[in-house]
Amino acid sequence: MFESLSDRIEGIFHRLRGRGKLSGADVDATLREVRLALLEADVNVGVAKELLARIRERAVGSEVAESLTPAQQVIKIVHDELITTLGREPAALNRPAGWPHTILIAGLQGSGKTTSAAKLAHHLAKQGKRPLLVAADLQRPAAIDQLEQLGERIGVPVFVDRSGKPAKIAKAAKKEAGRNRNDVVIIDTAGRLHVDRDLMAELSGVAKASQPDEILLVVDAMTGQDAVNVARAFLAEVPLTGIVLAKLDGDARGGAAISARAVTGCPIKFAGLGETIEDFEVFYPERMASRILGMGDVLGLIEKAEATWDNEKAEEAARKLTEARFDLCDFLEQFQQLRRMGPINQLLGMIPGLGSQLRQAQAQISDKDLARVEAIIRSMTPAERTNPKLISGSRRRRIATGSGTNAEAVNRLLRQFEEAQKMMKMIAGGGMPAGLAGLAGPGRAAGGPAAGRRGRRR
Repeated sequence: MFESLSDRIEGIFHRLRGRGKLSGADVDATLREVRLALLEADVNVGVAKELLARIRERAVGSEVAESLTPAQQVIKIVHDELITTLGREPAALNRPAGWPHTILIAGLQGSGKTTSAAKLAHHLAKQGKRPLLVAADLQRPAAIDQLEQLGERIGVPVFVDRSGKPAKIAKAAKKEAGRNRNDVVIIDTAGRLHVDRDLMAELSGVAKASQPDEILLVVDAMTGQDAVNVARAFLAEVPLTGIVLAKLDGDARGGAAISARAVTGCPIKFAGLGETIEDFEVFYPERMASRILGMGDVLGLIEKAEATWDNEKAEEAARKLTEARFDLCDFLEQFQQLRRMGPINQLLGMIPGLGSQLRQAQAQISDKDLARVEAIIRSMTPAERTNPKLISGSRRRRIATGSGTNAEAVNRLLRQFEEAQKMMKMIAGGGMPAGLAGLAGPGRAAGGPAAGRRGRRR
């Protein structure tokens, strides 16, 4: 989502790094470009103005003038103030006043409200909670079916009463939670295509009946400034405690994410980063600011790996690598674990320093390419995966047909894997190619060809 903004700001800072001391005119010119980048990203005008005023106040002072690296200091100031705009620290869910912990999910129709309710339930279940989902959206019958399907997929019960009233359903669900020892109740409420009096009256009724500890508003980050307007309208009628930004994986300009907290005063508590149930996480202002400025998100990448990677299988793969026994079966296993971490463009965006190189990398490696590689390996027999040398011309054609690719794609994968195996054997044997051995310095590659030649010259 922040790709365009990140590229613009990275370009501005790249030009800034080429200078020594910065004058007031340099700072003003830089801030004008940052302002244009923010406005083009659909950041609220008032938010952009306030953010730039804070940056300028620090940038023209001694903090930058006395710095040995003024350009880096300006970048640090922009980073710090962007974090302030986004909320400084991650905002935790409110402590429950009673039992069970009750969370009300609100939002417009189509904002991702029902999916976000299920994602939140899954997120809390992984923390050891026992959530109960409540289908209180009776305006859209498909919402109940959708919540039931999602609940079944994640193993979370769903309380349903198709003939009841939303307020009574919410009250009955809390009693049901008490009987079944569910410690969290997540209520999915009705939405509309726009904010209206009926919507607010129903939401207020559900809130009064359920006495929630938390009222989270789901806003569609793809809708730009309108998402901020929706948040304002809800806040005027309902005591919101936080915001969930949905669809942050989209191709919108991202201004709503930067503006939402500053405009409403409500903390952004969670972010939906994709379509799968796993694509949901706590909103970390510092990490988001780093990604906007092209600095990546290493901690987020590590957390994704820890959450999806099988340590035992990873250790076994590492042993096979060191012993040069790594075959296509192992490659497929590691490949599947990598894909479970999320879309490749998200993973690339979390790597520091890619910046403008991200699009080029995505052009070379896409999720479709990864899916084709997996399809090719899956079309092989176990024996072929263990020993690719068995793959003759007729087998290649069979594999290509089975994977929906062509013989050239199969050949390319096999060549790449053969080269990788050669490198693994070289590493496992502790040697290096002859060409590189000749480049080794004194004391390296002792006894190799280069050492012999040096001896003869002496």
